Amino acid sequence: MLQVAGCVADSIVDGPGLRFTVFFQGCPHHCPGCHNPETWPFEGGQAFTPEELVAMAKKSPLCKGVTLSGGEPFAQAGEEMLRFVALCRQAGYEVASYTGYTFEQLLEGTEAQKALLAALDTLIDGPFVQEECSLELRFRGSRNQRILNVPASLAAAAPVWEDGERWVGDHE
Repeated sequence: MLQVAGCVADSIVDGPGLRFTVFFQGCPHHCPGCHNPETWPFEGGQAFTPEELVAMAKKSPLCKGVTLSGGEPFAQAGEEMLRFVALCRQAGYEVASYTGYTFEQLLEGTEAQKALLAALDTLIDGPFVQEECSLELRFRGSRNQRILNVPASLAAAAPVWEDGERWVGDHE
């Protein structure tokens, strides 16, 4: 079971197009200025199976992507999360994740974190930094965060910015 703080159907702020966003319960980062501090405790939320979450996403016929948010999705990296992402991919969804970790940290992370990273299309990485906050940034909260093309980044063994207009527009 996955511990979930909440879900948003038809989100337009967590990636391009209409997306199903899952806010996972629990976060070790506790970034000052976080817009979801209620997701920090690892206790609480509601337990869902990967199948239940995918069924919720499928309720919207216009949904094209699934976004993992939080909390910290990589804190729940493991068999259930990998099954959820695999089911999303099988359903034809693009899968993106926000994380307070950097791509480089995840490459040095647990085997489960590396497996989750490898299952994604897009990663928005780095902690939220209040001093770097800008409402003009597309799909990220602070300038230090990057929108990365995960397959290209893994192939290069280094961060590769997502360059698709639909994701980044004119990034800084």
